[in-house]
Amino acid sequence: MAQMVINTILFLLIAWFFASRLLPARDVRTIDAADLKKELGNKKVQYIDVRTPLEFHAHHIHGFKNIPLHELKERAHELSKEQEVIVICQSGMRSTKASKLLKKLGFQQVTNVTGGMNAWR
Repeated sequence: MAQMVINTILFLLIAWFFASRLLPARDVRTIDAADLKKELGNKKVQYIDVRTPLEFHAHHIHGFKNIPLHELKERAHELSKEQEVIVICQSGMRSTKASKLLKKLGFQQVTNVTGGMNAWR
């Protein structure tokens, strides 16, 4: 009986861990690659790519600034909290984390590109 309770608790913790990483961030707008193509070039929007520099230099979208996810907290001052920020990565996982972080840091308008560069190609 005790083992069953422990297994249930462990299962719930693991499920919560993965769900919290896969669910979209609260108050973050999501767009797909097709919507991004329509929005590119808007001078009022800040575009950031949170992939590694190596990934970014191999292939990136013109107009995006590379701020790797692991540097975002320290480099967030390079962005305006009053302007919309559109975030992309390779698959959408890191950009989701980045979007959550930006909201936590006080950015008002954050948009995540679902599917990331995989969907862009």
